[in-house]
Amino acid sequence: MPTPVSHPLAAATAFAEAHETPWTRDPLREPQRFGVHHDDPPPWNRLRGPVHERGPCSGVVWQHGVEIASWGQPGRSDQTFSVAKTCLALLAGVAHARGLLPDADRPVAAQLPGIGFDTPHNAPITWRHLLEQTSEWEGSCFGLPDQVDRWRKVAHDPRPASGPKGGSRPLQAPGSYWEYNDVRINQLSLALLHLFREPLHQVMQGALLQPLGAQDTFRWEGYGDAWIVLDGKRLPSVPGGTHWGGGATVSARDLARLGQLMLDGGMHHGRALLPADWVRRMGQPVAIAPFYGWLLWLNPEGRLFEGASEDAMFMQGAGGHMVWVEPGLQAVVVTRWLDPVHQASFIAMTACALHGL
Repeated sequence: MPTPVSHPLAAATAFAEAHETPWTRDPLREPQRFGVHHDDPPPWNRLRGPVHERGPCSGVVWQHGVEIASWGQPGRSDQTFSVAKTCLALLAGVAHARGLLPDADRPVAAQLPGIGFDTPHNAPITWRHLLEQTSEWEGSCFGLPDQVDRWRKVAHDPRPASGPKGGSRPLQAPGSYWEYNDVRINQLSLALLHLFREPLHQVMQGALLQPLGAQDTFRWEGYGDAWIVLDGKRLPSVPGGTHWGGGATVSARDLARLGQLMLDGGMHHGRALLPADWVRRMGQPVAIAPFYGWLLWLNPEGRLFEGASEDAMFMQGAGGHMVWVEPGLQAVVVTRWLDPVHQASFIAMTACALHGL
């Protein structure tokens, strides 16, 4: 049900609904008004996977595990862009719990030779580097070169842009340079597929979403040519976002379930779905990029996301997708299709209302 006008959060939810992203709701009719691939240098500025019609600005607010506000169509599943990156970090935690990824500091090449980590430059790259976005991995993943996302500038990166997107920035040693790079994230996804040896959407469903009581509408789509053969089976390798199409399609309420799992340290109804140490480590700052954890945005000194606490964690996706985990208030806030220009105002309004509850 929509938030009643007398509710303390009514002003914040009404503000969100009034500030929907300018992206088109029908990317098939207006492809130039949807997505982020337009900013890539040609010939990489085109979709590789599917995109779908989207719903209105929607969201939910949970506190103490109970939904206390909602707006729009919170049960509708839509593509969620880079929130899928955090899903990959959660799946890496599942792999850790199963003994498939026992040491985050182990070089990937030592565990998975022959999948793109064997060159002298790439061989030292560890799972930690991939989760931190400090890997500096060099190569192409399903036809997309890592260079297309070099010099990438994203909204919450506090550093100034230093070069043209897609420029030939000299690579640094793995672990010594932070860069938001979707090709390297897709390479992480490919590595996780080799660990699990089954489609990642199935792992996500079985290990996390179904135990959390999620609705059965989640899907994770890959590019048309992003398939591999393992153990005689043809398997899709999914992207960690919708930069070039595809990616994770999920509802606001199911994103809140994942946020609540983070808030509860990986526990759900007395069962550990994720190791507590893994969840804790996801929220620790990267040494050379303290605004970031393991595929999570952080809020050091409360400066990056004004109004949220220093302990807050954020899953962020282009187009106005946010999962805000606020430990001090025991709250999870999800927005879909909120114009990013107005995200800071929404956070401040919501934080003020939550403090008053």
